Amino acid sequence: MSIYTKIRQLCALLLLCTLFSSAAYAQATRTWVSGVGDDVNPCSRTAPCKTFAGAISKTAAGGTINAIDPAGYGAVTITKAITIDGGGTMASILSAGTNGIIVNAGVNDNVVLRNIVIEGVGTGLNGIRFLNGKSLLVENVTITNVTTLGIDAATNIASQLVVRNTSISGAGSGGIGMTPGAAGSLDALIDSSNFSRNGFGVQAKARSKVVVRNSTAANNTSSGFNLTGAATMTLDNCVASGSTGTGLNASGAGAILTLTRSSVLNNATGLSPNFGAVIQSTGDNRVIGNGFSTPPTPVGLE
Repeated sequence: MSIYTKIRQLCALLLLCTLFSSAAYAQATRTWVSGVGDDVNPCSRTAPCKTFAGAISKTAAGGTINAIDPAGYGAVTITKAITIDGGGTMASILSAGTNGIIVNAGVNDNVVLRNIVIEGVGTGLNGIRFLNGKSLLVENVTITNVTTLGIDAATNIASQLVVRNTSISGAGSGGIGMTPGAAGSLDALIDSSNFSRNGFGVQAKARSKVVVRNSTAANNTSSGFNLTGAATMTLDNCVASGSTGTGLNASGAGAILTLTRSSVLNNATGLSPNFGAVIQSTGDNRVIGNGFSTPPTPVGLE
């Protein structure tokens, strides 16, 4: 065999090795994490990673990270379109001293967080921070014992937030806080969710448009549902009860809170519109057992 033939064979072998290496580290559209995984793995079903942060770098934009078994998978920052799905397991994040999940994605990116437990153990900051992205869906998520907000939605672009079948409790400042930046706006739908023992249940500030359905804010300290500035909130078949502050609070010109098929029960103050804000009722609500309450403005059904 000539020296030239040997050189050609060696080059071919090196090229083959390079191709296999590139394939091994290519991003996958579906990856996996496991409590017994390792972040040096490719995050496949048979060789899973150990943390969400380890898996996200090996998951293609628009892909999905799945959890194989019950475990703690660590805090994570999301910078692209992605789905994190705990499936039928207890996929959890221990967020002591930090934020559980930060979403800081692109302007056209959609992010999904599903079937996850975030535990702050009394020192965690925010459960989820939504800083940038086209949309965020939070579904079947439990957030407990954080010092600030369960969900902090503070984008500076036009964004959408959907929260379904989610429970937030023990959040020091509040359950969901929506504070779009000066260049941003937020359309939000909250459905079939519960907010208890927080500073407030749900709060929306200027440039927010919020619909809350089939949800409960109970035993919060400052308020159940709170609207501030030029924003709107509609409560449909909701309950605000047991607040040591106010069941429904609206403050500032342009704040319009509409109440339909809902109950405001046993709060220190029931309804409290202030500084030009309006709380209006379709007339099919119950406002009972509150220490004090300002009557709502009647509004007709269309």
